[in-house]
Amino acid sequence: MSGELPPQIQNQLAQLQQLQQQAQAVMTQKTQIEGLIRETEAALKELEKSADDAVIYKSVGELLFRADKLKLTEELKERKDMMDIRLKTMAKQEERIQGRFTQLQEQLKQSLDQMPPKGG
Repeated sequence: MSGELPPQIQNQLAQLQQLQQQAQAVMTQKTQIEGLIRETEAALKELEKSADDAVIYKSVGELLFRADKLKLTEELKERKDMMDIRLKTMAKQEERIQGRFTQLQEQLKQSLDQMPPKGG
């Protein structure tokens, strides 16, 4: 069927497919970041519950190192802040992609409506 469509419509269809792929990639990244944020928040809650003199370990690769509670808390807070910013950026990107997708869908619909009917 794509051989019967004008190049402009074929191009619009290709752009729609590309936007769908971009939207899927952004959604996947957002889901991953949300999971990391939840994990970081859970770690921070556990740190808050622990005594100031509790022995805390930090995982680095396959090793565990003894860590300072205050320093580790600050690291986790900074990491969470960075992930929150990244999540907001991804949400804005997702909105832009969705807006462009809707716009392109409308353009494609108009282009298809303007095509002369195929006689047989």
